[in-house]
Amino acid sequence: MRKQVLIAVVMMLTAISAFGNHPWISRVFEYRPAPGQFVNTLPIARVGEPVDSVMARCRQSLCGRIDTTSVTFHGETFTRIDTVWAGGMVTLGGYGGYVTFAFDHPVVNMHTWDFDILGNAFYSDQMVSGGSCEPGIVIVGVDMDGDGVPSDGDKWYELAGSEYNHPQTQHDYQITYYRPDEAKPRTPSTTDPSLVDTTYIRWTSNDVNPDSVSGYMSRNSFHPQPYWPLWLQGEETMTFSGTKLRCNAEDIGGEGGNAYFVQYCFPWGYADNLPNNPDHLPAIEGYNPGFKIDWAVDELGRHVNLTHIDFIKVYNAINQYCGWIGETSTEVAGAVDFHPDVVLPVLLTGDVNGDGEVTISDVNAVIDAILMGEDTPAADVNYDGEVTISDVNTVIDLILSGN
Repeated sequence: MRKQVLIAVVMMLTAISAFGNHPWISRVFEYRPAPGQFVNTLPIARVGEPVDSVMARCRQSLCGRIDTTSVTFHGETFTRIDTVWAGGMVTLGGYGGYVTFAFDHPVVNMHTWDFDILGNAFYSDQMVSGGSCEPGIVIVGVDMDGDGVPSDGDKWYELAGSEYNHPQTQHDYQITYYRPDEAKPRTPSTTDPSLVDTTYIRWTSNDVNPDSVSGYMSRNSFHPQPYWPLWLQGEETMTFSGTKLRCNAEDIGGEGGNAYFVQYCFPWGYADNLPNNPDHLPAIEGYNPGFKIDWAVDELGRHVNLTHIDFIKVYNAINQYCGWIGETSTEVAGAVDFHPDVVLPVLLTGDVNGDGEVTISDVNAVIDAILMGEDTPAADVNYDGEVTISDVNTVIDLILSGN
């Protein structure tokens, strides 16, 4: 009986040496929110605080941790290791604010739901197609220079969600925010007492809609702290660029001026757009199903074949203000890899098609990538950042040299 119990304990408790990759993100490289009503509170920041301490709070909020529990059974100690979701959250503020993070391993493209990013979206009790849905665009990075951190030598690709080709999607959007004077006289709203300063933070943009090229982020009575990041007090402006999605909010408050804003969710492909799946599993109806690496496109909108990704960046994709609710601000509450222990195969240089050999088939694969206009990293055999005839020649040289 003692032996059977001992076996059961050993099966229940996992040895440290057997622990695999962490399913939750483990690194946060950059956090740069745009101004917003939750900035300096999610996470907390103070005037003059160094960016390193703010980043430490981001990591504490977003990164999973490893908990160990040891038990002693008949004089032998067994250790159980659990990977635990941090359960915290950071705000990205208004349009363009972003956070960049990674797992402790590459996320391998399994050509299915590969990973999920958690937020705080929820459905309204009056609507089945929306509520608080604040979509953020996801872009993924490949560590081309192998230094383990996002840098200029790496390549980035947008995950094209359901709105990528929508006629109201603007792919070259740019916005600039101007640091407010906290001591200036306030301009309260004449219709909404919660808006205590309707000219708080000025912004300008290159919006294709002439009515939306400039405006203000209001300040409300619910969030009295400064909305400009306190650790960036030396910066007079903040500029962000990327893809902008169409506004998704509607005031359904009806008569009497009682505003009730509903932010409608988009079908798929965005962070903080659909409620989190409570079990952190892919493709559960009504919840955010996750993300597919196969959605990756290059800067020209061409599909890209990626074997894996190393970095993830999320940025707020909507410039929208919803009365007393405030700006639409994407929140991020961590991320999970659905298959953390899948190992990225080691590929031979020149093995473009991944069959384990460098042959004439790989020459044809490079030519196909050129003809199809696909920015396929594996086809960039000479690592110059482009897929051209030079890569064809490089593969031929590898074949002739026997390497």
